[in-house]
Amino acid sequence: MNRLTTLLAVSATTALLGGCVFAPPINTQTDAAAVTKMSEQAVATCGAGNVREVNAKSFTCK
Repeated sequence: MNRLTTLLAVSATTALLGGCVFAPPINTQTDAAAVTKMSEQAVATCGAGNVREVNAKSFTCK
């Protein structure tokens, strides 16, 4: 009985840790264009020298 419990526990752990992770491919050209466009919007909104951070989806002002 003890062996069966150990075997089941090891099998369950292996099954849970054996899952795969899917990450979508990153298109760097589109991301670069998006960052450029967002940078222009950030400067227009915040003013030159007042942009804290810019990424492909958003920006923050100082």
